Amino acid sequence: MNLLNRRVLVVLLAATLAGTGWAQTYPNKPLRIVVPFGAGGVADLTARTVAQKLSQNLGQPVVVENRPGAGGVGASETVAKSAPDGYTLLLMSNASAVSATLFKSLPYDTVKDFIPVSTLGFFDIAVVTATESRFKTLGEVLAYARANPGKLNVGSINIGSTQNLAAELFKANAGVDMQIVPFNGTPAVVNALRGGQIDVAVEIVSPIMGQIKGGALRALAVTDTERSAMLPEVPTTKEGGLPNYQASSWNALALPAGTPRDVVIRLHREIVAAVSDPEVNKKLRELNIEPRTQTPEQTAAWLQSEIKRWGDVIVKANVPRQ
Repeated sequence: MNLLNRRVLVVLLAATLAGTGWAQTYPNKPLRIVVPFGAGGVADLTARTVAQKLSQNLGQPVVVENRPGAGGVGASETVAKSAPDGYTLLLMSNASAVSATLFKSLPYDTVKDFIPVSTLGFFDIAVVTATESRFKTLGEVLAYARANPGKLNVGSINIGSTQNLAAELFKANAGVDMQIVPFNGTPAVVNALRGGQIDVAVEIVSPIMGQIKGGALRALAVTDTERSAMLPEVPTTKEGGLPNYQASSWNALALPAGTPRDVVIRLHREIVAAVSDPEVNKKLRELNIEPRTQTPEQTAAWLQSEIKRWGDVIVKANVPRQ
């Protein structure tokens, strides 16, 4: 072995040993989870619930930092440009996947600049109507829409949101002409349903569970592949007549690209332990979240599939890019 090769080998060996030693001491200072939503919402409460248990398990504070606005771009940029040392994480969501296509340009690459560690939980989405509505099943809604092109009004929150794109996906899968009507927030959607301005709405279950349980709204179908644990009596859209329709909302934790593999594995192990904890599991279910973790590889594949899914919807629905 010549002198140059020996020097290269020594440098590589030293770097490997240094990296291994550093990983063995991780973590030795507080961690932070950057959340692209305001305090008090379901995503924020999910992050705080998991962070509390992570802090106990890791022996270091895990601070939640709220950075709402701009479709999560600011929060994502903060994490993408943070040191890849395992101390800064991003709470990813549907918005992360949607933003990859919705925005003309981003200061980061959603796939290349992050390492997804694990999903935390999934939020059910439902097709709902007012209790006084003539529609008792999703099949009745579809039959009306097919017999009366352009007359069915489907409500959602603002254009480009998960709910709005899920409504567009509903329209595409139904294969009929219907009007997607956006509103500025869930309360406005509920008021429009109860006032008869719209026929049905596509909404995340969590913020309307009270109205469903209280009898003001009727859930016609949930949009995931399986029935909701929160609404076990409500059929899926597949059961209701749309076999190829599936949509769900989710949260995950991700690290900046370049984070050492040992740290990714350690954090994944701790996240799984936290989400699996009976008390954490109970709190998440009380928020109408289905706790569900994945491996880093599964989470990365899920993110890419979601980017494609919602990207196709955005293009087909001609949603204006921002």
